[in-house]
Amino acid sequence: MKMAARLIVLLCAALAAAPGLAATKQAKRPGQQFAVIGHTFTGGGSEAQREQAVARTRKPDLDFVVVTGIKGNKEVCSDELYTRRRDMLDDMQHPVIILPAASDWSTCRNSSGKPAAIERLNRLRELLYEDQAAPGARMASLSRLSANTRYRSYAENAEWTVGSVLYATINLPSDNNHYRPEAGRNSEYEDRAVANRFWLTKLFGQAKRRKMAALVLFSEGDVNILTDEPGLLARLGRSTSGMDGYAAIRRQVGALAKKFNGKVLLIDTAPVPNGTEPAILWKDNIGHVSVGNRTMRVQVSAGAEQMFRLDEL
Repeated sequence: MKMAARLIVLLCAALAAAPGLAATKQAKRPGQQFAVIGHTFTGGGSEAQREQAVARTRKPDLDFVVVTGIKGNKEVCSDELYTRRRDMLDDMQHPVIILPAASDWSTCRNSSGKPAAIERLNRLRELLYEDQAAPGARMASLSRLSANTRYRSYAENAEWTVGSVLYATINLPSDNNHYRPEAGRNSEYEDRAVANRFWLTKLFGQAKRRKMAALVLFSEGDVNILTDEPGLLARLGRSTSGMDGYAAIRRQVGALAKKFNGKVLLIDTAPVPNGTEPAILWKDNIGHVSVGNRTMRVQVSAGAEQMFRLDEL
C-alpha cells in the first residue's frame, strides 16, 4: 500500500509539473522564418535560375515560401508553360504561395498580336489556384479572397497566419498596377481596385480585432508606401496619362496603418538599385523592402525591438 501511495504522489507531482515544462519549451521555441523568391525571370533570367532559387529554400526551419512571377516577358504565354512552372513549385517541401507578376499576363498577346491580358490572367488563376490550398506542403490557415462569392475570381489574394503575424498577398503588378491611359481599357484595373480595397479593409480589420503583432503584405509592384503624399491641388492637377496606378492603394494602406497598433511590412519584388542590398526601411509603424530577383529569408521575432531581420539565401 505504501508503495502504491508513493507512486500516486509521484504521478500527481509529474502531472502538476507538466504545464510548466510545456511553457518552458514554448518559450524556447525559435521565431518564425520565411523565404521570398523574387521575380527571377526578369532581366533574362532562366528556368535554371528559378530552380537554383527553389533549391536555396530547402531549409527545415522555414514556415513558408512566397514566389513572385512564373515567366518572363519574352516567354510564351501558354498553358503548357504555366503548368510546368506550377508543377515545379508543387514539389517543394514548404507551403508555397504564388503571386502572379505583370510578365505572367499583362504583356501577353494572342496569335493575332492583340492584347490578351484579361484572358491570360483568368487562365492563370484557373491553373495556379484550382486547388484552394497552397502548392507544396499544406498550410491549414491559408484562405483566399475567392472564398467570398462577390470576389470569387481573385484567388491570387491569399492570407494566412503564423503565430501572431498575419500574412497576405495582393495582386499589384509592376506595370503601374496595369493601369491603361487609353479610354475604355481599364475595366480589369477598376474591378481589381474594388476587390483590393475590400481585401485590405478585411485584412486590417482582422489584424486589429485579433490584436496581431504585425501584418505583412506581399506584392510584385512597389507602391512607394514611404513617400509623402502630394497635396490635394497637386493631385487634381495631374493628367490622366500620368496617373499613379498605386496612389489609391498607398493612401488606403497609410490610413489603415495609423489605426493599427502593430507593424505593417510591405515586401515587393521591384528592382534593387545597383550596388545596394535589400534593406527594410521604416516610417512610423510602416516598413518596406524590395527584393528584386533575389532569394531572401526573413526572420520574425514578434515582440522584439527589431521584429524583422533580412538576409539573402
